[in-house]
Amino acid sequence: MSRLPSLDPKDLTDVQKKVLDDIRSGPRGATTGIGGPFAGWLASPEFADKAQKLGALMRFGTSVPARLKELGILYVARVWSAQFEWYAHKKFAIEGGLSLEVIDAIHEGRRPDFANDDEEAIYDFCVELHETHRVSDARFEAVKRHLGAAGASELVGILGYYTLVSMTLNVFQIPLPEGEPLPFDE
Repeated sequence: MSRLPSLDPKDLTDVQKKVLDDIRSGPRGATTGIGGPFAGWLASPEFADKAQKLGALMRFGTSVPARLKELGILYVARVWSAQFEWYAHKKFAIEGGLSLEVIDAIHEGRRPDFANDDEEAIYDFCVELHETHRVSDARFEAVKRHLGAAGASELVGILGYYTLVSMTLNVFQIPLPEGEPLPFDE
């Protein structure tokens, strides 16, 4: 059960409507609803505006290939057991070319058997960062070798942004669309 009231666009303030219009006119598209993290953020329109702009950059504007970006996002969703985040991004991971074997292993909380070195480097970076709150020189260099310096920086941004998203979804108990099964046992 969501901790937020249902948000109807006609009940939003002018500032909230502008933020929603900005979200819909961006890369997410005109049909974006007031769901996901946006529902939690719109109570503070300035925060919602800044967060959604960072999100647009992290999701659509980095040099990190979709397959690797979605691997990182799914890892974060798993760490946080963020139901909505997993639901939303599993399909993007598949579309981006991440194998079901890797996706299923992350979902089950086990290390995947990687066929691709770049996926293994990203996964190991994610694990080490989340477990130790740092990364070793070896892990950093492995990511930099695959993504370059800009991509390594962007990966940190992606993981941080989707941690914010996962926290928001969990705190506000954002529900999945009706009829969708929860990805994780609660």
